[in-house]
Amino acid sequence: MKATLAVRAVLASLLVLGAAGCAQAADGAGKGDGDQFTFPGGDSVALRVEQVGGFVPPSYLASRIPMLSVYADGRVITEGPVVMIYPGPALPNLQLRRISSGDVQKLVDRAVKAGVGNTTNLGQPGVTDMPDTVITVHTAEGDKKTSAYALTEEITTNGLSADQIAARRKLLDLIKALTDLESTLGKGAVSASEPYQAKTVTGLASSYQPNADAGAQAEIAWPGPALPGKPFSEGMDLGCVAATGDQATAVLAAAAKANQLTPWTSGGKTYSVAIRPLLPDEADCAALAW
Repeated sequence: MKATLAVRAVLASLLVLGAAGCAQAADGAGKGDGDQFTFPGGDSVALRVEQVGGFVPPSYLASRIPMLSVYADGRVITEGPVVMIYPGPALPNLQLRRISSGDVQKLVDRAVKAGVGNTTNLGQPGVTDMPDTVITVHTAEGDKKTSAYALTEEITTNGLSADQIAARRKLLDLIKALTDLESTLGKGAVSASEPYQAKTVTGLASSYQPNADAGAQAEIAWPGPALPGKPFSEGMDLGCVAATGDQATAVLAAAAKANQLTPWTSGGKTYSVAIRPLLPDEADCAALAW
């Protein structure tokens, strides 16, 4: 009888542990190797790689898509292949894939080991007008961030010390690993890619300037909130509107037929509009300020 009761107790404990594991998987949260940190799940960003700044138009600064966004629930959003035509499509090719919450932790661990969050001096290569590459990870100790100016393979190493070059190499190797998740995490660890469906779409409007090289472009009536929207800063010819619900659906449908030089009409005026679908952690135009 005592042996039977002991077996029942062990089975009950296993059932409780199994139920807890199922509950954790259902809500999208999970723990990494060694239970280092439990991600909250949902729309919180676990890891992001993006470029900021550089000598480019304000509309490009505001509409630029992060190179990689890994969310705590395992969603991975990147920009897919770009069609090499001119003018290019109005809509960015945002793609969504999924990984396990355990693999999210592996990527965060890898970023920390590569030096993200360290105070290492990365130096300044002898070039101008280039963007900074910013890598951010969310850890048990909070967010860790590293910003490196002109971080690309092609940039000269003139003026950089051996330590700075080595630190930059680690970050470049990290970005390579993050942009090739199938090789980094293993076969079958990453879901098939699918188009990202944004709930909110922003339009960054400026006065329309015809482009003689591209020829005349067909006008399209803007189906979202009235342009140009709220200005980014005093005196700047750039406003922003955010479309949600039916308006977001209408903007996406119209943008699918447009290109980057399409003249959009609103309120009797004509605008150039950079269309930027918002990511899950972005609420409105304020998320795009630089």
